[in-house]
Amino acid sequence: MPSRRLGLRPTHAALLLLLAVAEALLARPASLRSTAPRHPHARHRAPSLFSPRMEPHHLPNAPLLQRALETTSRGANARLSEAAGGSFMASFRKASSAFCNLLPLWTVLTACIGLLKPQVFLCVSTKYFTGLIGILMLCMGITLSLDDFRRVLTRPAITLLGFVGCYGLLPALALAISKALALSPSLSAGLVLLSAINGAQASNLCNFIAKGDVALSVLMTTCQTVGAIVMTPLVAKVLLGTVVPVNAQAVALSTAQVVIVPISAGMAINANFPGFVERILPFAPVVGIIITCLLVGSAVAGSAAAILASGLTLQAACALLHFAGGAIGYMGVKSAKYTEKEARTFGIQLATKSSAFGYLLAKLHFADPLVRVPSAVSIVWMTLVGSTLAVISRFNPPAAEE
Repeated sequence: MPSRRLGLRPTHAALLLLLAVAEALLARPASLRSTAPRHPHARHRAPSLFSPRMEPHHLPNAPLLQRALETTSRGANARLSEAAGGSFMASFRKASSAFCNLLPLWTVLTACIGLLKPQVFLCVSTKYFTGLIGILMLCMGITLSLDDFRRVLTRPAITLLGFVGCYGLLPALALAISKALALSPSLSAGLVLLSAINGAQASNLCNFIAKGDVALSVLMTTCQTVGAIVMTPLVAKVLLGTVVPVNAQAVALSTAQVVIVPISAGMAINANFPGFVERILPFAPVVGIIITCLLVGSAVAGSAAAILASGLTLQAACALLHFAGGAIGYMGVKSAKYTEKEARTFGIQLATKSSAFGYLLAKLHFADPLVRVPSAVSIVWMTLVGSTLAVISRFNPPAAEE
């Protein structure tokens, strides 16, 4: 309607229409006008309501009309501002979606910069590394609520399956790959150690980008991280014949700092300030990807020499471990009659490992420097495989009925 296009409220448009009709009725034809001489001060007719010379004092109800016009103008300006803001957010959402869809490309570019120009990421020290992961988890937390975790806890079997897959399936898969590709004993030990650590925090971001079940991902990651206190030394002892001690207090403290506290803070913000969260939520994926690229670049830069020195066989072994873990995890859970969303979340979870933690353990507890090389190489492949699976899932969302 014209009033809508002009930004007028229906009541204001009706008021203006009534005034125009009244003016037309009062403007008598020339044949009916009096021939008596006019008063000297009445030589000129008052300006029309719609004349550009019309002033508020020309009308008997000038204050009322002026307030109505001012209200209409303010309403129109507010609607124009709202429309401009909506247009900006619509454009930003399109750009954000395109940016998220290119996550594998940003990962590769960042890894290449970290390899060839490691000094670029030297500013991201361990202190900033931990802080960035905390911000990343905060971005995850604002998308979650207690109801999400209550729903996940009603089906604990899939969390248990994730635990078994992390500390049972993947170590066996790593041992089989190392034998099939005839890796040296040192590289085999490094690959098995990598497979025996907990899932990476990157899985939470990848599931966020993939529009997966973030609450399930966070719960599985947290359980696996806490379980690493016992399971990583146990798996290393069984498969490698050596004990890899893990500082239980340090792991628990890191889990609280990096996962539990920021996610809880994000959930509290979501519960108490929903309007604020609704405004900032479109920016969360972009912030998450930028932080992930910084983390990947920093980790690769710190291991650049080891990664460049590794051969193609080790590259293939690490890539196969992450890809096969994700594929087996997805197909296994899907065949167990879980939903498509849960199967994708589970697959991404098994495709990612905390490579930085594996690198640290290998550095601290193995004298041979070659043992730490698989974890260094895995930093690139884990992020690349996880982000690729996330983008594929994003382009092919699960059916609504699931």
